[in-house]
Amino acid sequence: MSKKPDNAKTSKAARDTSTINRVDPKLLEILVCPVTKQPLEYNSDKQELVSPAAKLAYPIRDGIPIMLMEEARSLDEE
Repeated sequence: MSKKPDNAKTSKAARDTSTINRVDPKLLEILVCPVTKQPLEYNSDKQELVSPAAKLAYPIRDGIPIMLMEEARSLDEE
């Protein structure tokens, strides 16, 4: 029996994670801040959508933007 190398498993895991972390660009074009109705900025490093006008950052979990004010992080904390 041949055993698959560990790097094959790692590669698949890396691909799965990158797919999960991506947000559909078309979705990003239509989403606006629920508070100000202004456009949002996508921060891929932190996986969040930033509303400069409201000074809030909405998290993205498993590729899904959580557009609830209660879930948003205040940018004043930075």
